[in-house]
Amino acid sequence: MELPWLVVTTVGTVDEARALGRQMVERRLAACAQITAIESIYRWQGAVAHDAEHRLLLKTREALVPALQAALLEAHPYELPAIHALPVAQAHAPYAEWVVASTQPESAAD
Repeated sequence: MELPWLVVTTVGTVDEARALGRQMVERRLAACAQITAIESIYRWQGAVAHDAEHRLLLKTREALVPALQAALLEAHPYELPAIHALPVAQAHAPYAEWVVASTQPESAAD
C-alpha cells in the first residue's frame, strides 16, 4: 500500500489558503486541502512578529511532493514560505488508496 504524504504551508488569509488549496486539488497535485486558522509567533527581519495565519494541509503521493512544492512556491504570496513535506507512517488503507486515485492523471483516475 502506498502511504500518503502531508505537505504543509501557511498563508496570511483564508482566501489565499482557499485559492492555493483549490489550485493544487484541481491540478491533481493533492487529493484534498484542509485549512485551519492559527496564530504564529516568529522572528522576521530582526523582530519578533505575532500574526494570524492559515495553515494549509495538503494530502498527496510521495512522487508528487516535488511538483506540489514547486507549484506552491510559484503561487505562494510569501517572500519566504514555509513548506514542509511529511511522510505518513500509517493510514487507513481505503483512504490511502483514495489519495492515490485522486492524484492520478484525470484519464487514469476517472
